[in-house]
Amino acid sequence: MEKFIKVKGIAAPLPMINIDTDMIIPKQFLKTIKRSGLGKNLFHELRYDLQGNIRNDFVLNWDPYNEAEILITGENFGCGSSREHAPWSLLDFGFKSIIAPSFADIFFNNCFKNGILPIKLAQKSVDYLMNEAELKNMLIIDLVSQSIQCENGKLFEFGVDPFRKKCLLEGLDDIALTLKESNKINDYEARIEKNKPWLII
Repeated sequence: MEKFIKVKGIAAPLPMINIDTDMIIPKQFLKTIKRSGLGKNLFHELRYDLQGNIRNDFVLNWDPYNEAEILITGENFGCGSSREHAPWSLLDFGFKSIIAPSFADIFFNNCFKNGILPIKLAQKSVDYLMNEAELKNMLIIDLVSQSIQCENGKLFEFGVDPFRKKCLLEGLDDIALTLKESNKINDYEARIEKNKPWLII
C-alpha cells in the first residue's frame, strides 16, 4: 500500500447523495479478485451509454477532472453492499481521498484498508469545497496536520483515528501490519513445534 502524506490538485465535484457501491462499481465487474484494472469501470453507468460510448454529461469524463486525485461528493457515500471492489476501483482510477458529509461504515473502513483517506466534514464545509472544485481551484490535503487548504488560503481541519492515520502515513495495510510482527510469529511457531509438536500438521 502506498504511503499517504499529502495530496495537491484540483478535486472532482460529484454533488450526489446516497451513491451506493453498485453505482461505484456495478456487479458485472466483480469477477476479479485483483485490485488493478477496475478504474476503467468506475461509475460505469454514469460514464458510458448503453453502447459503451463515453457520455459527455459526466464530470469524470471532462478534463482535468478525469485526472483528479480528490473526490468531493454528497452524504452517505458508499452505501449498499459491502463490496471491497468499490475502493479498489476508486483507487485504480486515481483517487487518493474522498470528502463527504458522511460515509457508509463498511465502505469508510475499507477505504483506510486500501490506502484511501475518507474525510468527513460538515455539509457547509463540503459545499464550500464543492464550489472550489467547480472553479477548478487547487486543494492541498495534508494528513500530518489533518487539514485541507484552499488556493485562497482558507483552511479546513478534519479528524482521523490515530491508528488509521499511522497506517496511512506508513503505508501499512493489514498484511503489512502482520508482517511487522513476523519475528514474534516465527518465535511462537518455533516454541509450539518444540513444546507441542502434536499440534503441528
